[in-house]
Amino acid sequence: MPLSSMETPGLLSLLKHATSKDKRSKSAGGLFRMFKLFPLLNSGCKMVALLGRPKKSFLTGNDAGTTGTLFGYRKGRVNLIIQEDPKCLPIFVIELPMHTNLFHKEIASGLVRIALESENKTHKKKLLEEFVWAVYCNGRKAGYSIRRKQISDDELYVMQLLRGVSMGAGVLPCPPSEKESVDGELTYVRARFERVVGSKNSEAFHMINPDDDMGGPELSIFFVRPQ
Repeated sequence: MPLSSMETPGLLSLLKHATSKDKRSKSAGGLFRMFKLFPLLNSGCKMVALLGRPKKSFLTGNDAGTTGTLFGYRKGRVNLIIQEDPKCLPIFVIELPMHTNLFHKEIASGLVRIALESENKTHKKKLLEEFVWAVYCNGRKAGYSIRRKQISDDELYVMQLLRGVSMGAGVLPCPPSEKESVDGELTYVRARFERVVGSKNSEAFHMINPDDDMGGPELSIFFVRPQ
């Protein structure tokens, strides 16, 4: 399948694909227009509350174009990869305790806030170097995950396949070894994120919206640990 054909369906088609493969949006703009915007974080999750009121936030020019990719088999779990650039090795890789189909339903609800909380109080590592994370999605605790030290074969395959893609959503061809995967199709969402550092213990990644007539993040990923 040509890569260009996978960039344009949009997030709406990814969600509808499970029931009708023929219902696909005609523009990648659908990836952003389908979200409803919420100016405030009100999940009740303490980590989101902390990040909502950082003591000192700043945005560096080098971090303004971070790439985030969420992918997984339809009957499997969602994987998250964060890269400074699509052609660079990832700075953060983790398998989230969330099934892909449920993640698609969260997207369809209009807003996605993924929050990762480290309970480590020693602070010997940089924030994104912590290993054990409690994961929340839209305020609900999904479970715990461990950051990967090394990328898996599936993650490497997705990174190579999407090397030239800056944003998009759709279905990827399965790896050659998984042609008849029992976990279903391999779906992905990729976007550029604005990285906001509140402190050494709090960071947030907000999806950059390319549409001038819409403001604010639609998909946000938060990282926090005890002060």
